[in-house]
Parts: sequence; C-alpha cells; structure tokens
Amino acid sequence: MKRIGVFTSGGDAPGMNACIRAVVRGAVYHGIEVYGIRRGYSGMIAGDVYKMESHSVSNIVQRGGTILKSARSKEFMTPEGRKKAYDQLNEHGIEGLVAIGGNGTFTGAMIFGNEYGIPTVGAPGTIDNDLYGTDYTIGFDTAVNTALDAIDRIRDTASSHDRIFFIEVMGRDSGYIAVQSGIAGGAELVMVPEVLTPLSEVVETLKQGWSRSKSSSIIVVAEGDEAGSAVEVAEKIKSQVDENADIRVTTLGHTQRGGSPSAYDRILASRLGLGALEGLIGGQKNVMAGIINNDLVYTPFEDTIRLPKPISDDLLRMVKILSV
Repeated sequence: MKRIGVFTSGGDAPGMNACIRAVVRGAVYHGIEVYGIRRGYSGMIAGDVYKMESHSVSNIVQRGGTILKSARSKEFMTPEGRKKAYDQLNEHGIEGLVAIGGNGTFTGAMIFGNEYGIPTVGAPGTIDNDLYGTDYTIGFDTAVNTALDAIDRIRDTASSHDRIFFIEVMGRDSGYIAVQSGIAGGAELVMVPEVLTPLSEVVETLKQGWSRSKSSSIIVVAEGDEAGSAVEVAEKIKSQVDENADIRVTTLGHTQRGGSPSAYDRILASRLGLGALEGLIGGQKNVMAGIINNDLVYTPFEDTIRLPKPISDDLLRMVKILSV
C-alpha cells in the first residue's frame, strides 16, 4: 500500500486532530503517501482531497474540532453516491482509508468496503463512548470533564440558593457521560437511556434528601432518557413535590463537544490513529481499532455497530450509594 486517505465524519470530538496527526505522521514514518479528505463522505464524493505532509499537522494536537472538517452525507447512503466516492478515490490513487468517527461513519465504511473492496480501518471518535470494541472513545474524557466543570459551578449556586438543578448532558443513546460526570460531580441521581428510572424514584430521592436536611440537589439527565429532556423531567417532578421547591434546569448542549482535548484524549487518539494506520498497513480491513484493558485490538465494523456497550451496574449502584 503506497497511498491512503484519512477523514473525519459525523459529530466532532475533542482529540480528532490528535488522531489525524498520528495517522499522518505514522504514514510519513512508514513511507506512505497520505491524503486528507475534507468533510467526510461528502468531500469524498466531491473529490475534496489534498496531500498531507508532516508539517500539515503541526500545532494541532491541542486543538478541538477537526482540521479536516466533518459532515453527514445523505448522498453517500445511495449506491450512486458511493460510486462517485469510489471513482474519486481511484482518480487520486488512494488504496486504503482511515475513518475517524462513530457508528454512522463505520456503517458507511462497511457498506463501501463490501461493495468496492477498498480496505478501511476505523478510529472511534465520539464523545458518547457508545462503541463496542473499545473501553473509551476519542473525546469522551474531555466531554466528561467539560460537563463536570459545569456541574461543579452549578453545585455552588444550587447550595447558595437551596435549589434543585436538573442538568442535561449529551447522550442520545448512551448514558456514559451522565454516569461518570454525575459520580464525579456528586449528583443525587443520574437518569440514563439504558436503565428505566421511574419518576417516583426521583421524587423519593428528593424527599429522602430533604428528610436528611439536604437543602439542594443535582440530578443529571442524559438527553436520550426515556422520561424526556431535563426540562420535561423537571416539569413532571415539580407537580409531584412541593410546588414551592426552587427547581432549575441547565442544558449543557454542544459545549461538551468543543474545547482543547484532555491529556488522556490526546494520548488515546494518538494511539488509536497509529493503531488504525498500522492495522491498515498490516492487511486489516472493515475493522475498528480500539483499546481494551490497555491492549490494542481490532473489532469488525459489523460487531462494533451491532453489539451493545452496556454501562457497568457497579457505576449505577455507586450513584445511589454515594448520594445518601
């Protein structure tokens, strides 16, 4: 293999630039030409491709977002769109791909690889940490610390005014950010999509806190919780507790995606980027590079897309015990 392409796709995540850097510098080290593909599959279809050198990735390891940009492409979901992408890769002599992204990115890569035989190795870049085949995904640690910083600040004002705060964090299908930021932030309760939390349990938790002279509470809600958004949950709870209770809602939103990546995310991204590149060189295809128990492993796209990644019961139990 003499020429490869690298691209980012789907939602951006802190550490993607460190991953791009590792792929490019690793390719240069191994004597392989590397081309950057801007805006994911959309750029692949449009031929928005340029050659990258070692200096192309200077001074980016500390930057959030992605220098290659990202996009979601409806056209790539069609056979006609994938044919255009294949023709563009052929025109540029690209023989293999490193795809940095999440579930949707790897679904597209798997279909594309099956149709046209271009080998692709993925690096898991998503703040949700919802991909089977790796303990942690690129961007998750930074997102948790961003959420935690906000929770700590909100805790100060909640304590000062005897308020109940419902804080919504990202996690449409995954409660990993909610659980870890909730534990680290001392939340009284965490609501996640993976586990049904009856509203009666929320009410009981608040009442038990009041009986122990707790004057303020923090409840962290993952955006995909079955009870609804933090706003909806707060409205339902207010009608079931003291109407005079001072209940507030904060939605952290896309602040969790931005910012300089943590040291952990920079190291993880570098390791996964180099692992994806060297897997590609070694003949791997249609797999995702991941780290499990500190070992580099490769998991077929089919498995990382299909298999669930449950939250540890110990973490959920910990939230309940530590809120007493």
